[in-house]
Amino acid sequence: MRLLPRDERFFDLFIAVAERTVEAAGLLTEMLQADENHRGRLVDSIKRLEHEADQLTHEVVTRLDRSFITPLDREDIHALASGLDDVMDLIDGLARRAKIFHVGEAPTGAILLAEVVKQASEQILIAVKGLHTNKNGVLPACVIVKRLEEEGDSLYHEWLAKLFDGSPDPMMVIKWKEIYDNLEKTLDCAEDAANVLESISIKHG
Repeated sequence: MRLLPRDERFFDLFIAVAERTVEAAGLLTEMLQADENHRGRLVDSIKRLEHEADQLTHEVVTRLDRSFITPLDREDIHALASGLDDVMDLIDGLARRAKIFHVGEAPTGAILLAEVVKQASEQILIAVKGLHTNKNGVLPACVIVKRLEEEGDSLYHEWLAKLFDGSPDPMMVIKWKEIYDNLEKTLDCAEDAANVLESISIKHG
């Protein structure tokens, strides 16, 4: 029996953020596959999820300030909250850029990278759930995220090079390079979040 209460709500909040990130990543892939007339609704849905995730992250920070004893080290809670927030913010930013830029039909490479982002976010969710329910599941999920980041890095370089094939429209090159850069950055942030989860799991294993 613990002499002082330990707030377990942090796990529920992290799971809720990770679930919204998975949903947003799926909508990002769907948005890139959609024609331009149908993208606005999907961008708005991603923004709604990003706003909900922000509120949940704010609750994490508020609880961290109020809780005397936490289930994880305070710096780990802060690092995980920040890492998950970064991934969601980048997904939201990608969706808004695609809408603002009027990018037209997405290259296959952008769709493939968005799918890798979705897969990475699904593994992050598995790892986050594992912190509380199945610690043996955390490390394998983190390993997969790192493999997906490497896969995404290869796709990024391959399809970035294809942007410059032939005599492309310079404005379209600028627009899609920006999107490719941010898709790759999203995977980097997913790997950063996986590193935090891995560290937490090892520390508390």
